[in-house]
Amino acid sequence: MYAPVESNQGFNFKPELPTSSAYYRLLKKLRRQVGHAIRDYNMIEDGDKVMVCVSGGKDSYTLLDILLQFKRIAPINFDIVAVNLDQKQPGFPEDVLPRYMEENNIPYYILEKDTYTITKRLTPEGKTYCAVCSRLRRGSLYGFAQEIGATKVALGHHRDDIMATFFLNLFHGGSLKAMPPKLLSSDKKNILIRPLAYVEEKDIIKYAELRQFPIIPCNLCGSQENLQRAIINDMLREWDKQHPKRLHSIFGALQNVSPSQLADRELFDFEALDGQREFDMKDPEEMKNRLDVVNLSFAAE
Repeated sequence: MYAPVESNQGFNFKPELPTSSAYYRLLKKLRRQVGHAIRDYNMIEDGDKVMVCVSGGKDSYTLLDILLQFKRIAPINFDIVAVNLDQKQPGFPEDVLPRYMEENNIPYYILEKDTYTITKRLTPEGKTYCAVCSRLRRGSLYGFAQEIGATKVALGHHRDDIMATFFLNLFHGGSLKAMPPKLLSSDKKNILIRPLAYVEEKDIIKYAELRQFPIIPCNLCGSQENLQRAIINDMLREWDKQHPKRLHSIFGALQNVSPSQLADRELFDFEALDGQREFDMKDPEEMKNRLDVVNLSFAAE
């Protein structure tokens, strides 16, 4: 359920840009991190049409804002269109996102799909909604990307989301996987990109506050996965306080994988190691003399 929101109350849909030095330092940092992610993973190319999925939360607003800035200064030409999936959840303020997009001259679509009702109907009693809801949401957005000719689908997941997913899979899924910065969808029809992959959540929180985005407060019903994710997020925040360099090291580990040092037989051919061994064949007489010396030393002891 979405928390009740009085339409337009307290929202400035086109606030003046901040002028503080703190804002410009943060903006420079975010631009640099997003730029590096786009470059490192070849996320956006000349002629791309990037569909930015906007939920009304701080992450997707920040993603859209930074990408629009890149569009103005980038040496390549690409288009951006914002898309919101209105899942018809009770209490969702339908006017907030359209007004923000229109007042800031941002091309957008509102995709209306009553996945809320479908999710409630398809989810067995006593089970959580998350699996069905996320599958329906992905299907709707990916299909719509094809309809509008989008070549890339941009999602607002940040560095902390990626690490939380890694630990969720490690602790509860029995697998070593996270959210890759760039991914081919399972139907092989969409390229998904996460330009905020290098950005810390605490910086997004600060940026969203400074930019005064009209955040839509969300009180989605919790599920076991979401509960575990919240616990892991608390763990990551505590680590960040106690050991400031730890999260940086963990994320670096996700970019520096050594398959031969793990135990996945599908990922690395352990059986082939015997055939790859290199023998250093010494002269037999020389080896015999070495052994004699060793044996004599043992005897002397």
